[in-house]
Amino acid sequence: MKVRRAEIKDSGRIMELLRQVNNVHHVNRPDLFLKDKTKYTEEELLKIIQDDQTPIFVALDEDELVLGYSFGVFQSHVDDNNFPDIVSYYIDDICVDEKCRRQHVGQALYDYTIAFARESGCYNVTLNVWEKNDSARIFYEQCGFKPQKTCMEVIL
Repeated sequence: MKVRRAEIKDSGRIMELLRQVNNVHHVNRPDLFLKDKTKYTEEELLKIIQDDQTPIFVALDEDELVLGYSFGVFQSHVDDNNFPDIVSYYIDDICVDEKCRRQHVGQALYDYTIAFARESGCYNVTLNVWEKNDSARIFYEQCGFKPQKTCMEVIL
């Protein structure tokens, strides 16, 4: 397995995986996630792939098929009145094809992402995990993530 920065040619497969991850969320929160939709349009995805502030990494098999992805965003607190001058790397999304789970694809993407953030001089790496997504939560906890804050809601 190889991990590298996503390229335009990967966009079709990334769109398929975006649909898969959306449907995982739809099962748990159909009030917030529409079935068979994606977080980004194809046009938005192409812009994200080319933006150095929002890198996407892909894990590939020996035939160059995308098995999973990691979306990230650099977040800066430079000149913020309340926070120290740090740069954080926010993992916006990690998805592994449902047919490839439990084959260490997620771990490879995570390791690559952490190394990239460290080499980029980031202070920390953050992410959000949806409630009821127990497998993701367990994976992130096994990677060493600890709660930083809790987002709560009341549905009206």
